[in-house]
Amino acid sequence: MAVRVRAVETLPKLMRRLRKDSPSSTMTQSPVLPSPRRAFSLYDQINLIDNVPDEQLRFQRYTETGFTVNGVNYEGSLLCVENLATYWGPRNFSEITPQSLSVFQIIRPIPEILILGCGRNIEPVDPELRRFISSTGMKLEPLDSRNAASTYNILNEEGRIVAAALLPYGVSS
Repeated sequence: MAVRVRAVETLPKLMRRLRKDSPSSTMTQSPVLPSPRRAFSLYDQINLIDNVPDEQLRFQRYTETGFTVNGVNYEGSLLCVENLATYWGPRNFSEITPQSLSVFQIIRPIPEILILGCGRNIEPVDPELRRFISSTGMKLEPLDSRNAASTYNILNEEGRIVAAALLPYGVSS
């Protein structure tokens, strides 16, 4: 019991002494430490948009009638394979057929995925078209054209062999 009384009497004295001798009382302003989140973040060092090689295709903008790729404006539908872009014939979703995608029978290396930009809305893909794309060895990802362009950018930046067939965003069926 005597030990407990002595500890209770000593505790306030110890606390005063610690406060008096603490480093913050001798400094006029405490140093500002970065938050752990900022200290370990690499976001300031990574900038995918500005660090894309010149020869790599990058969708920068889309409009109702076309796309801007690497600073070049394209009006109408666009077919992109790896880092090559070309105009593409279909003007609406119903014109996308195995014939319109027949170039994929001869392209090598075969892209692992074909991103199909359907225009403003995602459309159901005809089973015949699905079978044709599957027969080439590609996987199919139908998306609205805005998200298709973004997905193409991401997969292309990862170094994957990817293709995109995109209708302008303003197209709706």
